[in-house]
Amino acid sequence: MTAQHSSPSARFTGDADPYGGGDPYADYRTADFPFTHLTDLADRRLGAGVVAANDEFFAPRENLLLPERAAFDPGHFGHKGKVMDGWETRRRRGPSPERPWPAAEDHDWALIRLGAPGVVRGIVVDTAHFRGNHPRAVSVEGASVPGSPAPEELLSDRTQWTTLVPPAPVGGHAANGFAVSVERRFTHLRLNQHPDGGIARLRVHGEVVPDPAWLAALGTFDVVALGNGGRVEEVSDLFYSPAVNTIRPDRPRRMDDGWETRRRRDRGHDWIRYRLTAQARIRALEIDTAYLKGNSAGWASVSVKDTAADGAGGWREILPPTRLQPDTDHRFVLPEPAVGTHARVDVFPDGGISRLRLFGTLTERGATALAARHRDLGG
Repeated sequence: MTAQHSSPSARFTGDADPYGGGDPYADYRTADFPFTHLTDLADRRLGAGVVAANDEFFAPRENLLLPERAAFDPGHFGHKGKVMDGWETRRRRGPSPERPWPAAEDHDWALIRLGAPGVVRGIVVDTAHFRGNHPRAVSVEGASVPGSPAPEELLSDRTQWTTLVPPAPVGGHAANGFAVSVERRFTHLRLNQHPDGGIARLRVHGEVVPDPAWLAALGTFDVVALGNGGRVEEVSDLFYSPAVNTIRPDRPRRMDDGWETRRRRDRGHDWIRYRLTAQARIRALEIDTAYLKGNSAGWASVSVKDTAADGAGGWREILPPTRLQPDTDHRFVLPEPAVGTHARVDVFPDGGISRLRLFGTLTERGATALAARHRDLGG
């Protein structure tokens, strides 16, 4: 059974011009979508995966979730044809020379397990470098299935799919964005391309809604982590790399896998403001400057505020400005627990940090609020 919901149309349609040499992204069509600042729930680094596809003849389904933008090598061919950095299926055909065209209902599909279950606010179907071999249209459905279901379970009649993006035309060599307005928590998506073709990347932007039973069983956990429902709300500078890197679950792997600001020439300083999983009691914290050697922050402080208890709340410093060492993981045990719903890290005067971890437990109020939201969203 599939429920229907409306969604805005894509911004681009039709083929792109054939590749004419030079920078392949020079004629790439894109736009500023209002939801792309939100967490990518389908980020491979959060544990997302493409668990099945009905066809991947020309290019494998796993390319859909690669974190970097799609690459293009005009001279790269294999025994099946042009090698593309995306998911590409073979051309569908009709039953006979008199009816050589695919039927209206013909389509290809891929099943995606979200790395972090949550509410989807917007989807980007990126057809970069698929200029005349992109799908005519796409559609996206979501399901909420507990545990770790096999593809067969997801494809069975027992799984209820909700339409997030109804069939909508898309353009070749373009970032096709769709706003979603379904207030439900999803664990899996089904990406459909009508009738066939290629898609380079899929991004699923939304709000993480963690399982409160899992967090309760853990007891102490990282209350600002992306996968646990933490998120960046505002940041002073995004010149070199995104602030969201600081709350990813993995260890940094190179210099740009953290947050780094431009060099300040004034008397100010840089900062990131975060929203925590829910109201939490923080007992220890970690600031990592891995791979930031000549460009790490000189000093850092951490503050929290509690909007659940006193409305707007006020900032309270829990780590005073402390000297940071380059390429070093710094750990601090707080003299007493600090309760808050938000956190802020200030770096002096500029530079970067790789990761921030805030270890604690949810308060009774925080656990109650998280459980209520999880229940209201169908979790």
